[in-house]
Amino acid sequence: MPVEIRLPSILRVHADGKSTVEGNGSTVGEILEDMVNVYPGMDGQIVTADGSLHKFVNVYLNDDDIRYLSNLDTLVSDGDTISILPAVAGG
Repeated sequence: MPVEIRLPSILRVHADGKSTVEGNGSTVGEILEDMVNVYPGMDGQIVTADGSLHKFVNVYLNDDDIRYLSNLDTLVSDGDTISILPAVAGG
């Protein structure tokens, strides 16, 4: 089932300038993997080589941070939206 993925402007260059793309899978991790297969420039941008989420990237399923759910193993349903946001630090 395709799920909408919302991209921050920094990643849009890897998705032909699109602000949203679709991914297929039953978990957030599978959907992100599918997205990387379609847009190879995103490889390593969200998930590290060891398969974990980069600490400077926040991923939300609908309005929930996946780190407080089941991380990349979080199940998705038809009509869900994944939002990828770069972490912001300041001081």
